[in-house]
Amino acid sequence: MKPVPKSMFTVVRVGLIAVVLTACGLSTHYPIPSGPMTTLIPGWERHFMLEWTVEPEHGGSRRLDGYIFNRYGEYAADVRLLVQALDASGVVVDQRIVWGPTGVGGFGRAYFDIRHLPASDHYQVFVWDYRHIESAAVMP
Repeated sequence: MKPVPKSMFTVVRVGLIAVVLTACGLSTHYPIPSGPMTTLIPGWERHFMLEWTVEPEHGGSRRLDGYIFNRYGEYAADVRLLVQALDASGVVVDQRIVWGPTGVGGFGRAYFDIRHLPASDHYQVFVWDYRHIESAAVMP
């Protein structure tokens, strides 16, 4: 029986890594929600409050910036926001899921800004999803 060359193992290993990375979806593009869905975590309003304003940008687009306030005592990480642009009759004309702040401390606030939004009559912003990071118990 002939030994398998090391280069063959390397090729197989690289191919396996490529398959795993592709399966994990290393994309920054997220599916756009369809229908009336505005969050992956119902009840987010109990934990967070959003304050934001919209300002014009160059080229006719809009910039939304504001703060997310964490009303919960635990750190929130990986916050994503759903931003919807609506026409005068309230119909969603554009929406996107964007990364918000990387984290918001318990009972704290964090700044976010979202650029290059289409000009629209008004906007809505929702917390799409997040993770709570519970602190470790302190031992005496």
